[in-house]
Amino acid sequence: MIIYNVTTKINWDNHEAWLQWMLDTHVPEILGTGCFEKHQVLRLLETDDTEGPTYAFQYYAVSKAQYNRYLELYGPALRKQTVDTWGTNFIAFRSLMEVVQ
Repeated sequence: MIIYNVTTKINWDNHEAWLQWMLDTHVPEILGTGCFEKHQVLRLLETDDTEGPTYAFQYYAVSKAQYNRYLELYGPALRKQTVDTWGTNFIAFRSLMEVVQ
């Protein structure tokens, strides 16, 4: 199993609207690609929340091929949609992990 992790810090002014948009719009669109089997949303604790909270969105793919399919066919457009919607109100970084056990 492959985990595509997107960690995002969102500013406090946009936090509630952004989180609702993520849960109602963005996550369903990502899952709708058929590249991921499930997901989870986590909020990081014991971090500096002065500028806003930090979340990790994790999407589970059965194989690296499914993840690559997402990157090739859907990733760029969905990333652009996020930037077009939220501009500079957030920062995000992505990581890829493999479930070992």
